[in-house]
Amino acid sequence: MFVKRFADAKPYEAANHRGVVGLRLQGFEAGGPANQWVGLSQFLPGGGAGPDSTPFEKVYVVIDGAMTVLAGGVETELGPLDSCTIAPGEVRELVNRTNRVCTMLVVIPYPPGHKP
Repeated sequence: MFVKRFADAKPYEAANHRGVVGLRLQGFEAGGPANQWVGLSQFLPGGGAGPDSTPFEKVYVVIDGAMTVLAGGVETELGPLDSCTIAPGEVRELVNRTNRVCTMLVVIPYPPGHKP
């Protein structure tokens, strides 16, 4: 078992994101997961990401607050414990349209060629 305390999570910057603080909960470290990494994103009101896409799928889980996800011409608001999967190559945009911080878990596979 590999345990990492929240107090030890390190911030990271994600390309094409705005008004967000990301913390890496698991991944990119010896003893951690072999296939994916897990982040905790805290989006300020008006914060968001994209529009853009990646060559691998992503899973988003809203922990607190609300996040609007635009993908495939569809706009969906996710609330606490709602989740979605974004397919490889799918263009998505995230927008926090509320006056509260949105806290969201993000699960993403390692990039091709990564060796933990």
